[in-house]
Amino acid sequence: MRTTPHIEGLLRELAPQVLGVLVRRHGQFDVCEDAVQEALLGAAQQWPQQGVPDNPKGWLITAASRRWIEQYRSDTARRQREEKVVALTPARPDLVPAQDDTLTILALCCHESLTTASQIALTLRAVGGLTTAEIARAFLVPEATVAQRISRAKQKVKGAKFRAPKDLTAVLHVLYLIFTEGSTASSGDDLVRVDLTAEAIRLTRQLHRRRPDDGELAGLLALMLLTDARRPARTDAQGALIPLAEQDREKWDHTAIAEGTELIQKALNTAEIGPYQLQAAIAAVHADAKTAEDTDWHEILGLYELLTVTAPGPMIALNRIVAVAMVHGPQQALQELSTLDLDHYRVHAVKAHLLDLQGEHDQAREEYEKAAKRTLSVPEQRYLRSRSRRPQ
Repeated sequence: MRTTPHIEGLLRELAPQVLGVLVRRHGQFDVCEDAVQEALLGAAQQWPQQGVPDNPKGWLITAASRRWIEQYRSDTARRQREEKVVALTPARPDLVPAQDDTLTILALCCHESLTTASQIALTLRAVGGLTTAEIARAFLVPEATVAQRISRAKQKVKGAKFRAPKDLTAVLHVLYLIFTEGSTASSGDDLVRVDLTAEAIRLTRQLHRRRPDDGELAGLLALMLLTDARRPARTDAQGALIPLAEQDREKWDHTAIAEGTELIQKALNTAEIGPYQLQAAIAAVHADAKTAEDTDWHEILGLYELLTVTAPGPMIALNRIVAVAMVHGPQQALQELSTLDLDHYRVHAVKAHLLDLQGEHDQAREEYEKAAKRTLSVPEQRYLRSRSRRPQ
């Protein structure tokens, strides 16, 4: 039986909390994570029929603890320690620890010893509660590949210290990457993968509740909300991409815009400024414009100037060049683009746009075609090819 949205959301919220209890009690991240997944599966099968228990977290801890004991007993190398296992009785539901180790589990999943791909996969599995199959579908890779990444990642963090992190840099980076992949999928038929954007927002919101004074965490949540608010207007009925300047802004989610704007305004006024806050501020300027023509490109360029100082990088530089074109004209932007060392399809797309603005349409068509050939996203391919064929 399929789980209801309420039960599915509850299980995803409780997954890292239950895992934290088991890891704190038993250690052995890999064994505990497998046990929690079994408990989540059991709940997904039973709760829709039998109802959600009065203490769902306690139910999951009990089920996962029993599964942990079964796994422990099945290990022939540890049979001589059977007496110790007998003492490890599951906690009664009314004695469930109040401590929430979600942040600690997130930090373990984003451990520096792991590759970025493994960090993302383990985060979505252990903290997001997604199955291996769901993660594989989201990233369009074979399920066996994701399973291997998760298995290796769990082995690597097996002996890592279980403590809440002081620095959230790695955690925020992984959440940002999950959201970015969902917001503009790098490959496949869909421009947006709502399962990933929704999960990234949920986890970031959960973290923000725990650390409301962290400016960069607030900035990241604001950036996600302000970006995701444009999702209803980003594609037409056939799934074709609609660029920002041509979107129907009435379709934007103005509730999300209001929340994101309030978050970033508060963070900028109370916390040390960081890259996520600056990106959120740029998104807020776009959201504030009633029409594309009303966009305050001078303010956006100024924010990009700050961003290139706080978080320099080729993609930031590329986005800044677009703002330069809107403030100082395409010729200056093209000159700066010629010095940018970045091998990416978006370089050709931006160059094509700038050439169009300058009236050099034949050269622009060539650049649009180059960009279309290099992206793996089907909606972007279609959009770029449509621009290359557009009569001028």
